[in-house]
Amino acid sequence: MALILRLLAHIGRAVLGVLAVFGRVVIFFAQTVSHLLRPPFYGREFILALLNIGWLSLPVVGLTSIFTGGALALQIYAGGSRFDVESVVPQIVAIGIVRELGPVMVGLMIAARVTSSIAAEIATMKVTEQIDALITLSTHPMKYLTVPRVLAALVTVPVLVGIGDIIGVMGGYLVSTYSLGFNPAAYIQNTVNFLEPLDVISSLVKGAAFGVIAALMGCYFGINSGRGAQGVGAATKSSVEAASILILACNFLLTGVFFSL
Repeated sequence: MALILRLLAHIGRAVLGVLAVFGRVVIFFAQTVSHLLRPPFYGREFILALLNIGWLSLPVVGLTSIFTGGALALQIYAGGSRFDVESVVPQIVAIGIVRELGPVMVGLMIAARVTSSIAAEIATMKVTEQIDALITLSTHPMKYLTVPRVLAALVTVPVLVGIGDIIGVMGGYLVSTYSLGFNPAAYIQNTVNFLEPLDVISSLVKGAAFGVIAALMGCYFGINSGRGAQGVGAATKSSVEAASILILACNFLLTGVFFSL
């Protein structure tokens, strides 16, 4: 009986710890939103964040998307051939990429690349007392560090998702036309006819939500990191883990909102 009580106590402490972190993240998000609406605005930091999150992420997004689209076409063709429905490859590739795989893959790539970078940068600034220097200079750390990055992610990640969707569908097109014998014109026509505006809208909305999550987690864990090199490493790891889990959970919720009957 004592062992069961200790086990329940451990589980209870873990659950309370998770809920406490979730509450702090929600408060951090609310503070970020409130600072978005108040001056000053640091345009240089915003431009640098745009370049880092958007432009410099294009290569990894493009490569990830084209290989994912090609692999998806091969898998659908192999599975469809068992039931003589190979012709559905264009439609399934399009809906699979645009609705799910495109935004999720881009979100996870941003979490791996951008969230870790933001967390490590801000945590290092905290360790080297640069954040304390900002406060001394009457500069609010959230205004200077968090707001430009979150706003840049909100703007750029939907664009990256749109580009990733196009490249992913193109990857399926290349594999299908050059390896699987599909007619190029018919493939494109089937793709265009099958996709609906809601599919594209849901993909871009997911991109915006995933971008905010990725940037917010990097900033939160960076600002709240421990001291020393170990604190920087722990903040980087925790930020990527939290961002990845929240992106997948958010994807589930948004899919239910857009496509539940």
